[in-house]
Amino acid sequence: MNLKIKRALISVTDKRDLGPFASALSKKGVELIASGGTAAEIGNAGIKITEISDVTGFPEVMDGRVKTLHPKIHAGILADRAKKEHLGQAKELGIDLIDLVVVNLYRFREAAENPELGEREIVEEIDIGGPTLIRAAAKNYQSVTVLVDPDDYAALIEEMDANGDNISIETRLRLASKAFHHTTSYDAAVSGYFDRLQSKEDELSSERIAAYRKIRSLRYGENPHLRAGLYMIEPHVGSFGNFEQLQGKDLSYNNIQDMYAAFLLARDLGAGSCAIMKHMNPCGAASCGNPMESYIRAMKTDPASAFGSVVSFNG
Repeated sequence: MNLKIKRALISVTDKRDLGPFASALSKKGVELIASGGTAAEIGNAGIKITEISDVTGFPEVMDGRVKTLHPKIHAGILADRAKKEHLGQAKELGIDLIDLVVVNLYRFREAAENPELGEREIVEEIDIGGPTLIRAAAKNYQSVTVLVDPDDYAALIEEMDANGDNISIETRLRLASKAFHHTTSYDAAVSGYFDRLQSKEDELSSERIAAYRKIRSLRYGENPHLRAGLYMIEPHVGSFGNFEQLQGKDLSYNNIQDMYAAFLLARDLGAGSCAIMKHMNPCGAASCGNPMESYIRAMKTDPASAFGSVVSFNG
């Protein structure tokens, strides 16, 4: 089932390309509603905008902590268009449906890593309304489109242009999946911060939550019939994933495994060392203080096994 976008709620921290996107929606006759700084940004661009407080009949309170948490907002998002009783209740209660939710979240990670901010200031950057809006829209992807990434604005407008302002169910499902990944990654950052707040040297937390992002596809997995990708934890710590491939075939799972093992061994052996790795086993390693001398000695250890191996230098 295609969905025609008639009404959109926008509330974003990342305001990249917001003006052109809002303008494109407005020109298509889409009613725009927004909160706080988002509404001001859109309004200052000369685009007609309705404040969320005008929809709810309730002002933003408690320093903006409460602004979108209202039945007129969430019922408008969560109403199942396939259920007559939902549509009937919405009409009876004077709730207008919301077809598009465009939200991204407060910059919590940046706040948590800022040494100039105290605990209370960091906690204040935990977004409550944003994840709730995103999850509501993603849950109801059969009826609602959700956008969490400005990089998706252009593609959405293109699809609307090509399909009479309709969005396909396939697109809505894909964007809903991306939205849940967005909130999960955010929650991982928040829970990690709270773990650090209460960490003790002699105690490990009962749970560890992490989010990973794919940074490249790999040629194949451990065997050629298997698929594989390289994923990096968010927020990223360390530098192993930040390498550049200069030539040759796309890397495979085994290449990455050997690269990482060789990287760790050369790191532990110290400056000027060399490690040669094949199938996660060292074919040779040496630490002579000079990379070339270390390589020569490491290669002499087992030159036959070193065929097709990974060579790592520290220096």
